[in-house]
Order: sequence, then structure tokens, then C-alpha cells
Amino acid sequence: MTHHIRAARWTEQGPVAAVIAGALQPTPLAAWLVPDEEERGRVLTDVAKIWVEHALFFGDVYVTTDLAAAAVCFHRLRPLPPPVKYTTRLATAAGPHAERFLALDDIIASSQPAHAHYHLAYLAVRPTHQRSGRGRALMTHVRNRTYRLDLPSCTVALPPGQHLLAQVGYDTTQSTVQPSTGVTMHPMSRSPRQRSGARSPSVTRSKEAKP
Repeated sequence: MTHHIRAARWTEQGPVAAVIAGALQPTPLAAWLVPDEEERGRVLTDVAKIWVEHALFFGDVYVTTDLAAAAVCFHRLRPLPPPVKYTTRLATAAGPHAERFLALDDIIASSQPAHAHYHLAYLAVRPTHQRSGRGRALMTHVRNRTYRLDLPSCTVALPPGQHLLAQVGYDTTQSTVQPSTGVTMHPMSRSPRQRSGARSPSVTRSKEAKP
């Protein structure tokens, strides 16, 4: 089955954020970010919406036409400003959980290279639509985008997404990070002309992440 990819519209920030929250909610990372299970879905959606809006200004947001999957990316050609009124908006969205989201921001920032790159911030597929080829279609689209921009790409992946990213040429380039017990994240990158299945030499650096 062919899955068609298009750019998200400004009015689709909420649905895209909901896709991200739905995909993230069952993971150990989500449980660490928002221990309150009843609040988790709402908080994840509200925080994701901040970053979806930011990517519409400073990057790309791609979706499948059925809005069951989304990729949120940033053009990091130079240091980017934070989202508008980020501290205030994060406090409103996350409440008492805001500090953990800020800690996650620090982990992601520490994995970013200093040179210009394309940052895959989120790749998300609704749980009911996973293993349907939508994630692969999005990643093929993102890969082709990096070819046109001639930029390396990087991301921080949770274990379930690591295999898919490896299939489209991403390689683990740093040691894993663990913001909390039972939560593992993998910084990954790919060169701008690296083809699927090709591996680049790994560079291992140890990093400490504060919970």
C-alpha cells in the first residue's frame, strides 16, 4: 500500500500533536515525563503542540494524508531561538512536570552537533496504525529532503524506532543516554548522501544526563 506524504497545515497543529502524544504515551519515557497516568495524554499533547508550532516556523512538519503519522523536523543551520515564551508556555502545559521536560530538552540539545544539520525531532505513528508502512514512508520522504538540502541529519530515538531509522541509514554515533532508570534513548545520525543500509563509522562519546 502506498502512503502519500504532504506538509502539515498550520491548522493541523493539534492533530499532529495528538499523533505524537498517542505514539509516546505507552513508552517508559512518557511515564517518566508524566507519572500521573490520567494527566499524561493531555500534557504530552500540549507540550508537543509547542514544538509542532515551532517547527512550522523553523523546519518541516510532514504527515500522511490520513493524519495517522507525522514527522517534525528542524533546519538547524544556525542556533535557533526557543519557542516563543517557552518557559511560560511549558509551565502552563506541563505544570509540575515541566522540569522533566526541560531535562529532556537538555539531553536532546547535548546530542546536537555544532555544525549545520537537519534535526528529526519526532517521528510518530498512531498505535493503531503502526507496522503499516507509514513510518517508513515518512522516513523515506525525510531522507530525500536531506538529499536536496545536502545536510546531515540527527535524532534521538527510543528503542522501538531505532530499527526503522537504521534501515534508512541512521547510525548510533554516541553512547545511549538514560534520563531515568528504565528509560533509554539512542542519539543517531546519518550523512547527507548515505544510502539506506549503508553504515558510517561509529564515534562513541560518553555523556551524562541529569534526570
